[in-house]
Amino acid sequence: MARHESIVDEVSATAYTIKTDAPEGDGTLTWDSTTMVVVQVFTDGVVGTGWTYTAAAAAPLIRDVLVPVVRGSDALATTSTWSAMVRALRNIGRTGLGGMALSAVDTALWDLRARLLGVPLHTLLGSSRTSVPLYGSGGFTTYDHEQLVDQLTGWIHDDGMTAVKIKIGESWGQREARDLDRARQARDVVGPDVELFVDANGGYTVGQAVRVGRALDELNVRWFEEPVSSDNLAGLRHVRRHTLSDTAAGEYGDSLNYFNTMLGADALDCVQVDVTRCGGVTELLRIAALAAATQLDVSGHCAPYLHASVLAAVPNLRHLEYFHDHVRIERMLFDGTMDPIDGQLPLSPDRPGHGLDFRIEAAEQFREET
Repeated sequence: MARHESIVDEVSATAYTIKTDAPEGDGTLTWDSTTMVVVQVFTDGVVGTGWTYTAAAAAPLIRDVLVPVVRGSDALATTSTWSAMVRALRNIGRTGLGGMALSAVDTALWDLRARLLGVPLHTLLGSSRTSVPLYGSGGFTTYDHEQLVDQLTGWIHDDGMTAVKIKIGESWGQREARDLDRARQARDVVGPDVELFVDANGGYTVGQAVRVGRALDELNVRWFEEPVSSDNLAGLRHVRRHTLSDTAAGEYGDSLNYFNTMLGADALDCVQVDVTRCGGVTELLRIAALAAATQLDVSGHCAPYLHASVLAAVPNLRHLEYFHDHVRIERMLFDGTMDPIDGQLPLSPDRPGHGLDFRIEAAEQFREET
């Protein structure tokens, strides 16, 4: 019997900018607000929602270039629509802003598909778990000692986290002493049984990253994220070979080709992937399979509530980043967010799609005109 075809009736793309609850910074950037672009796709009275964290300029890009492709398409044909969107982006650029626009629309389409079928997205994708392991992430370089302690203890005592991450590499690596002092403070706060991660956001030179990394080894730091730029694959490989912590990168990856090159460099112990940047659900699943072929785990970068349903279907998942800024925004603007339990983000067994409903009235105060 032929199935009934559900046609996408309309697509919207809107930018929202939300102030942070305190100044935030890492090794190479500081900010006091975060912009998200929310995409909604409509068919047969059902709404699918996706989003990306990027510049507001992605909203008109989606409306001008991708909406004409998606409107009138088969809502269940996510793969063919993804390919059509990639073709439409050819002259503009599949990567960068184009990749983020693509990601937001693709995740909205997958959410819509699952809702039309009346199943959770993680079920549609083939769940391999009922909850997703998390690590607490924040520890900004702009935090003072009291703010750092409060955040670390909250993750451990309130959320049951067994792994936490702080930012280092402050001022492009010009404050090594403070970086190491903050890492020691974090180790003192969390104790010996909680895994301690650090993220330099590419702020160090190669030799400097090795020097800092060896000091971090003495603190039993288990994860050294972007010790040098993700573009410096030879540098990442050198740091990996001369330090004990796992070397991680990949959060800026925006295509399968990007990850194919990165994984071929033998530079990582774990590859980070971001569904809001890499090309959406469609491309993330391919990237995870590519990582599995090289015997590597993947880790979800930020956007925890959007990632959870997708990563539940990834067998080689290590964990998902429970990033302070995005947690706050997603809990503020979406119904259906779950609380972590013993360091895991549970998945709803019965809410269709990714299980989140956009609170458009709550978001209206943050809307950007684009």
